[in-house]
Amino acid sequence: MHRDDQSVSGPTGLSPERIAEIQEVIDPITRWATGREDIVGLLLVGSCARDAARPDSDIDIVLLTADEPGYFDDAWAMELGLCKLIRTQSWGPITERRYSTASGLEVEMGIGSATWAKTDPVDPGTRRVVTGGARLLHDPAGILADLLAAC
Repeated sequence: MHRDDQSVSGPTGLSPERIAEIQEVIDPITRWATGREDIVGLLLVGSCARDAARPDSDIDIVLLTADEPGYFDDAWAMELGLCKLIRTQSWGPITERRYSTASGLEVEMGIGSATWAKTDPVDPGTRRVVTGGARLLHDPAGILADLLAAC
């Protein structure tokens, strides 16, 4: 497992409580993912990954799995405290499942297969996501590290 041990730091405008709330969502998801053999990668992306989150920012996570259909049932999300499904939307190789926690913090889980991280060539949409801010959370085979290096 490759994990960037940096936690969410103090982005401008976020209270220490909000920073802790964000970390309290990311950490359990990361621990959960490391115990699942079907998850081939977990990547924090967007404003939280680049320490630029605002009070109204959501948490954006890309979850790469060998079992995409298994994540279209919400039992796993409820187990992680992602209480309410807000929407599902397809973005080509990634399916967005946007949830809300009990406090109202939104978490966007982008679910896809390992092909999302292919590097020969890197998909333009994938490159935009990665260059917009990315932090490794779980990368057992190094495919996400390879993607970050390629971008």
